[in-house]
Amino acid sequence: MTPSDEAPRLTGRTACAGANRTPLREFLRTETGSAAVLLAATLAALVWANAAADAYETFWETHLSVTLGSAGVSLDLREWVNSGLMTFFFLVVGLEARREFDMGELRERRRFALPMVAGLSGMLVPVLVYLAVTAGHGSGHGWGAAMSTDTAFALGLLALFGRRLPDGLRIFVLTVAVVDDFVALGVIAVFYSGHISLPALAVAAGILGVILLVRAGGVRRGAVYALLAAAMWVALLKSGVDPVVTGLVMGLMTYAYPAARSDLERASGLFRLFREQPTPELERSLRAGLATAISPNERLQRMYHPWTSYVIVPLFALANAGITLDGDQLADAFASPLTLGILLGYTLGKPVGIVGASLLTTALSRGRLRPPVGWGSIAAGGTIAGVGFTVSLLIATLAFEGDRLTEAKVGILSAVVCSAALTWAVTGVIGLLPRRRKIRALLGTAEGLIDLAVPVDVARDHIRGPLQAPVTLVEYGDFECPYCGQAEPVVRQLLAGFADIRYVWRHLPLHDVHPRAQLAAQAAEAAGLQGGYWEMHDLLLSRQEALRLDDLLGHAAQIGIDVARFRRDLHAHSSAVRVAEDLESADLSGVAGTPTFFVNGRRHHGAYDLATLSAAVREAGARAATAP
Repeated sequence: MTPSDEAPRLTGRTACAGANRTPLREFLRTETGSAAVLLAATLAALVWANAAADAYETFWETHLSVTLGSAGVSLDLREWVNSGLMTFFFLVVGLEARREFDMGELRERRRFALPMVAGLSGMLVPVLVYLAVTAGHGSGHGWGAAMSTDTAFALGLLALFGRRLPDGLRIFVLTVAVVDDFVALGVIAVFYSGHISLPALAVAAGILGVILLVRAGGVRRGAVYALLAAAMWVALLKSGVDPVVTGLVMGLMTYAYPAARSDLERASGLFRLFREQPTPELERSLRAGLATAISPNERLQRMYHPWTSYVIVPLFALANAGITLDGDQLADAFASPLTLGILLGYTLGKPVGIVGASLLTTALSRGRLRPPVGWGSIAAGGTIAGVGFTVSLLIATLAFEGDRLTEAKVGILSAVVCSAALTWAVTGVIGLLPRRRKIRALLGTAEGLIDLAVPVDVARDHIRGPLQAPVTLVEYGDFECPYCGQAEPVVRQLLAGFADIRYVWRHLPLHDVHPRAQLAAQAAEAAGLQGGYWEMHDLLLSRQEALRLDDLLGHAAQIGIDVARFRRDLHAHSSAVRVAEDLESADLSGVAGTPTFFVNGRRHHGAYDLATLSAAVREAGARAATAP
């Protein structure tokens, strides 16, 4: 069996939820996809600045004013990008951080401790390296330009290495980057802002208080928050504090929660009412019901994240990465302690800070706190974190000007190239290790966060495959769901290709969209009372258009069970409790759509084609094989 045998990537789900394509997966996918756009914008800035340096600077120094009566804001185009549009970038960062705290890996708070310490150390050590290199040369005040990881570039670099590094490293790097961005904005606000106007700062604090009161009052209208956030941005700008802080604060305050099945069923009911009577009143009710079902965090991420990744961050690079490059300038830059301080801060300080803090935290906690992946992956994550760009350039433009700004930009761009080369070297060394040691270096031995609320019970659950297999695949499905029907042959191929996997089906009949699913689930259980569960299961998924009572009786006869007893069990609803138990376990596990898969208790996100599920099973098997 090879993954290439299965061409299509199956991603559809019957959604009493569209919840399985999570914001985190979309975040990673969009960031990695936009890395090429960011790189192209950086190269375009370099070409523009070297082909027409005066035109480049003249364009970005053009002033744009927005006035209302006698009040207004006047900034040059570069400032509008750096302080205005970049506010949305930090909004997305704050949204993702909040989602991870509410629903993701960091909902178990102790898991935040190690990446937080690693993130802080990964900023402190580069700063110390920078200060040591630049001591006595008058560039010490620019230490902030040597500490911050670029999220888009870092995740894009991870994508280039593909299967060489585990998925868990992406979450670790993302968490480190969120800590990094949060601290960096604090550094900008405290150390790199202009003269502070206390009255304007007090106004900004007052507006923040109003936002908190509005949120506590349950107001969900985005226009209200947008107006207040804009007012806070202007107040911070007038105060002398960099107003991009507004984006991070708003993002961190935006709740994230999974779509509840009850909310989605209510939305389905509202849609049916609108379908029967399409009036403006019911249309408004339907919109409100849909908005309530999806958390504001997810809606805002889907709205703004593509724009920040594909437009705003590349535009920032275009506005700030333009430096003139010639032999003499490069020679002067690489002889400058400022350039070398930034370069060594990122390529040496970042990996030492992150790996060292992770080792020390694990040792001091006696293994209670440990990385989610192996030490080889953490080393690669440390070198990847040495890719500093967005915030680093932002701070450099605040700290330097003229030749020193050029030297800082050379150091920042050089660090991107060198960090990529170091990561390639680290992954190459890991690839030379013996298989078992390589798996351990990549995956580690930390216990994963379990998403499946009700563990598999061999005495209760219906199981295909060896009962003691090291890998367990659980599917929550609906016999009338067309996507479950598409997934069934994939599961069969998976079971045929792996001898050490067991498969469990749990019922999630979505009766609001599939009216015959509940009866079909009870029919499978009624057949199970006579030892014919899997035969009925397979028949139901292969004949999803035939789920009426007469059809079910015909299926019972076909698989050779006692039809009279089967009919009595169906009429007596003997299996309704069993189906209800599966429904309850789905709710506890946050499942709202079908099919939803769990691999060794971890929720499987994304496609469920053969290649993707095979990769997930192989990784789970490797983790199980190296577990202590």
